[in-house]
Parts: sequence; C-alpha cells; structure tokens
Amino acid sequence: MTTDRVIFVCTLIVAAVYFYATTLIPTLEIGDPLGPKAFPRLLGVCLLIAAGLFFLEMWKDHKARAPQAPDSSSRDWRHIWIIAGVTVWMGIYYTAFEKLGYVVATTIFLVALMAWFNRGKWLANVLSAVFFSILSFVMFVKLDVNLPRGVAAFSWISDAILVVVNAVITAFKAIFS
Repeated sequence: MTTDRVIFVCTLIVAAVYFYATTLIPTLEIGDPLGPKAFPRLLGVCLLIAAGLFFLEMWKDHKARAPQAPDSSSRDWRHIWIIAGVTVWMGIYYTAFEKLGYVVATTIFLVALMAWFNRGKWLANVLSAVFFSILSFVMFVKLDVNLPRGVAAFSWISDAILVVVNAVITAFKAIFS
C-alpha cells in the first residue's frame, strides 16, 4: 500500500519535471505548426493518464482491502534483487544500444524482461517484443527521429524494415488513390 503511494507520487514528480523539460524545447516560428513540443507533451499527458488510472486502482483496492497489521519480522529481499537486476539489465541495454541498433537491442531487452516477469509465455513475449520494437522504430523514423541502426552486422535489419514499410505504404497509396 505504501509502495503504491510512493510510486504514484514519483510518477507525478516525473511528469511535472517532464512537462517542465518540454517547455525548454525551442519553438521555431516557421515550419510545423505543432512544433517539436507536440510529441513530448503527448507522452506527458499519457504519463498523467497512467498515474490517474493507477490512483483509481489504489483507491478501489483501498476500499476492498480490510486493514491488516504489517508483518515487520519478515523482510523480503527478493524485491531488492529484482530491482537491482533490472537496473543492471537497463545499463547493459544502454551500453549495447548503439552497437546493436534500436530494433535488436530493444527486442532483446524486452524479451529478457518479459521472460522474467511473464514466465512461461514465450510466444506472447517474443511477439510482443518484436512487434513493439518494429512498430516503435517505424513510428520514430517516420517522425524524423534518428535511432541507431547498429553496426553493419545488425543495420540490415533496420534497413529491411524500412524497405518493407515503404513498400507497404506505396502499395496502400496506389490502391486507395
């Protein structure tokens, strides 16, 4: 219960800092009317919506749960090891990000985390990680965000994804125009 409150407050603090950081993005007077602030602000709004949904879940859980005496004698260190492991794994992801490229590094990162937190569902985990990595890569590239494609051994994957996506877009334009 207290952990949920800490997470909620931290989410609100991160959202506030994030929104403040979006105000520091320079706006050009020419070009796109939405400017470079639109996408970061959309992410900030999504973060606030997620915090609001989390608050509603905490509120419902608080009403349904009977008061319990905390058990201070047993301290579960497993959570600390999980947080430390995820932190180390994120450091490895950050280190390998440039060399492996966005698609490969993100897929490996997500598959490993999903394998730990969603055990036994390999097909769903792998498909979710692959589709998320590919779709987010395409979205960012179409928004002119330069993501690393990796060294030559891995850059062909990103290039092939872009060729397929551009072919699909061209086909749809030909069909519907």
